[in-house]
Amino acid sequence: MRYKFARKAPVIPYAVFLILFVILPILIIIYYAFTDAQGYFSFESLVEFFTNTTKLDVLFVSLLIGFFNTLLCLIIAFPLAYVLANPKLNNNYVLVILFVVPMWINFVLRTGAMKEMLSWIGINGGTHPITATMIGMVYNYLPFTILPLYSTMLKLDRSQIEAAKDLGCNPLQTFIKNIIPQSLPGIVSAGMMCFMPTMSSYVISDTLSDGRIMLFGNSIYLSFSQLDWNGGSFMSLVMLVIVFLTMLFTRRFSRNTDPERGGASW
Repeated sequence: MRYKFARKAPVIPYAVFLILFVILPILIIIYYAFTDAQGYFSFESLVEFFTNTTKLDVLFVSLLIGFFNTLLCLIIAFPLAYVLANPKLNNNYVLVILFVVPMWINFVLRTGAMKEMLSWIGINGGTHPITATMIGMVYNYLPFTILPLYSTMLKLDRSQIEAAKDLGCNPLQTFIKNIIPQSLPGIVSAGMMCFMPTMSSYVISDTLSDGRIMLFGNSIYLSFSQLDWNGGSFMSLVMLVIVFLTMLFTRRFSRNTDPERGGASW
């Protein structure tokens, strides 16, 4: 009995952390989402959310910006990660560190510096709110996209790539049929690390668009700042559902990959 307890003892701190900082907050969110201001069970927040065209528009805009930001980050990050992970093209880890350094700087400071830089070249929230917001999103989340791709591409089976070339595949065919399938776990991880934070972010859009672009994170923050705990909690619950559905959708890609090589099973 003592031996079994000793084996389970290291799990106790994690279980306590999980209960206090994950399960309990989610239960509090669910409680406020399905109660009214007096604490009675109610679907008022649910009905108000799905009948409020402003909140639905904010959700739709957030999904679009999240999708396009993820797409742009993947397009930029994929070749960069490939170069950084390919020993024939780059054997200097200093370049990798240079892409990680911006993550060490405070998020708000980076956004403020980006606003100043964009104003110097004539892009500001008053005249180009969407452009300024998208540039800020790509700048802030690009490192989070590069790192998962870089980690996956370090495990690429170079022999498969060389075999594809030897068997007559041109560079495009090798890229589509070999490199991308092997990089799929990194692509999925990078997409997850970019898409959901983009939707829930409000500092970037609020700062760079001068308040003209409101994302779902802005709407949740506004509800809580106005002491609308029930409405804010229900929108937070909607965000959690989107996270769950996104994870459920991406699991199907992980099942078809080889965890040892980081590639697809043929």
